Amino acid sequence: MTDRNDADERSADETPSIAPGALADRLRSDDSMTVLDVRDRDEFERWHLAGDGVEAVQIPHMKFVQAQATGDVTDLVSDLEEPILAVCGHGEASAHAVGLLREAGIEARNLAGGMDAWADLYVARELDVDAPATVVQYDRPSSGCLAYAIYSGGEAAVIDPLRAFADRYVAAADERDAEIRYAIDTHVHADHVSGVRTLAERTSAAAVVPVGATDRGLTFDAATLEDGDELHVGDATLTAMATPGHTTESISLRLEGGDSGILFTGDALFLEGVGRPDLERGDAGAAAAARRLYESVRDRVLVQPNGMTISPGHYSDAAEPRADGTYAIRLEALRDRLATLSMDEDEFVTHTTNDLPTRPANHERIVAANLGLEDIDEETAFELELGPNNCAVAE
Repeated sequence: MTDRNDADERSADETPSIAPGALADRLRSDDSMTVLDVRDRDEFERWHLAGDGVEAVQIPHMKFVQAQATGDVTDLVSDLEEPILAVCGHGEASAHAVGLLREAGIEARNLAGGMDAWADLYVARELDVDAPATVVQYDRPSSGCLAYAIYSGGEAAVIDPLRAFADRYVAAADERDAEIRYAIDTHVHADHVSGVRTLAERTSAAAVVPVGATDRGLTFDAATLEDGDELHVGDATLTAMATPGHTTESISLRLEGGDSGILFTGDALFLEGVGRPDLERGDAGAAAAARRLYESVRDRVLVQPNGMTISPGHYSDAAEPRADGTYAIRLEALRDRLATLSMDEDEFVTHTTNDLPTRPANHERIVAANLGLEDIDEETAFELELGPNNCAVAE
C-alpha cells in the first residue's frame, strides 16, 4: 500500500523529489505551489495537476535542453513563483529540468515517478462509522475516484472497484483473512474501468451490478440488484436503493448500523454537488434525467436519518475531507452545505443542465468496456481513465 505520508525523497540520480503520497497531502492542505509541466502541450491540456493554490505552467522539456546549451535557464522561469514542482510522464525529463533549475539557484523539486506514479497512487483509510463492519475507503487522488471495502465476519464486499487496483483489494482481504463475496458497481461508470469482473475472475466473489445495466447492453454474467434487494456480508447488510438520474440504472447502497448507518451514493450525491445528468443520453436527455435525479435525492436520500453518513463515489477539488482525510459527511451537515438540496425542481434542473464541465475523457469507450461491449487491455484501460472524473455538478 502506498503511504500517503511519504516524505520528500531523492530519486536514483539524487534529484530532490517529492513522492506522490506527500504531494496528495500538500494538495489537500492548499499550500501554494507552482507546477512546472515539461510534457508536450497536448498531454498537458488533456490532464495536469490542479487544485487550490496550484499554478500549473507548461514549458516543454526541449526548451530546457536548448536553454542548457545557451545558459538561459533562469529566463524560462523568470515569471514563476517558487517553490516549483516539475512533472513529466515518468519523472525523467522533469528531473533533468529540476537539476538545471537548482544549479541556477531556483528552489525546485521533481515529482518522483511522474504523472504515471501520481495516477498509480491509491490510498486506503478506515471510515470512522458506527456499523457492524469495518469500512475502508479507497482514494485515487489523481482522479478523485472513491471505492469501498466492507469487512464483517470473515467476509468482504467491494463497492465501485477500479480494475487498475484489483490486486490491492485482494491483498487487503487476504491480510484480514476475509473472503470477498461481492464486487458491486453502483452504476455503469463513465470515468474509470470497473473492477467487478476482474475481482470475480480472481476470487470467488460474485460480480454485482444494478438490474438496469442489462437494459444498457450488459454482455457478461453478473448478479443484479434492484430496489430493496439485500446482500449479506458477515453480520452486515447492504440494501440497494434505486437512485436514478445520473444514469438510469444508478443505485445507492445502505449499510445498516448504529442509529443511522452509511449510504454509499455512487454518483448520485457528492460532498460538493450531485451527479451530472447528461452522460448516458447526452444533452437531449439531460433535463429528463435531471428530473429523475431530483426525485431520487428528494424522495430517497433526503428522507434518510440526519445522522446517516453519506459516502460518495467521487470527489473534486471543491470537496472538503474530514480531518482524517476521508471523504464522507453526515446528511444533516450536507443539507447545510449544499444549496442544491434546497432547490425546487425547476431550479435543480436548470442548475444541473447548464454550464456543465467537459465530459470525462474517453467516457464512451469506458462505458462500453464496463458493459462488456469492448475488450481493452490493462495498458489501454490505464490510459483511457487518466485525468479528472468530471462526473459532478458542483456548486
